[in-house]
Amino acid sequence: MKLARDTWLVFQRQLLLMVRTPAWLAVGLLQPLFYLLLFAPLLKTALASSGAVSTADAYRVYVPGLLSALAVMGGLFTGFTLLGELHAGIVERSRVTPVSRVALLLGRALREVVALLVQAAIITALAIPFGLTVGVGDLLLAFALLALMALMASSVSYGLALLVPGDAALGPIVNTIAQPLALLSGTLLPIALAPAWLRTAASWNPCYWGVEAMRALFTGQVDSPAVWRGLLFTAVTAAVAVAWAARLFAQRIR
Repeated sequence: MKLARDTWLVFQRQLLLMVRTPAWLAVGLLQPLFYLLLFAPLLKTALASSGAVSTADAYRVYVPGLLSALAVMGGLFTGFTLLGELHAGIVERSRVTPVSRVALLLGRALREVVALLVQAAIITALAIPFGLTVGVGDLLLAFALLALMALMASSVSYGLALLVPGDAALGPIVNTIAQPLALLSGTLLPIALAPAWLRTAASWNPCYWGVEAMRALFTGQVDSPAVWRGLLFTAVTAAVAVAWAARLFAQRIR
């Protein structure tokens, strides 16, 4: 009960700070919208070999990949916000408060989850006029999976921010991690179109299973094994990431 209350308090404060700077929404939406409007139509030709040649099919393949990329790539860069708080002494001042150390992490991470879900809802709504069709129940489950992916990525980013000395070190590390994760998860194009060796390499990427589950949900295959595998792997990975980052938080402000 105390953890939930403390998490809610930290989340409220973080959400208030985010609302006071609404430019985050415009900046966070520009690049995904460019990909949505300019890249997704090209998939009609790229997917011709698999038989998915309609515009609706192209968007059912691409939109979940785009949202997954937004969760992973966006989440992994949230550590820069924490670095700013560390440099300003905000995190260290938490030593004198009785707030749970896990709540300090979860409250911040949940703010990133909410920001992502708002962006995801807008992008999905904008894709509907282009031919995207998805069931409401499938979409809600896909957003739940997306939230887990964002929680995982944000927690990893916060943990890295607590380990590195500054922005100059965090940037290269995050880029080194983010690029392989995104490319080997099939966010831009399905991994099924890749060579066998690349498909094998992708199977070791936890984000790959989340992307596959997202695509299955967007195509209405809620009973597909890819869905429960994606939910299971993503939930376990998110739990491990939260536990690791929370431990670093506790050590930092002990």
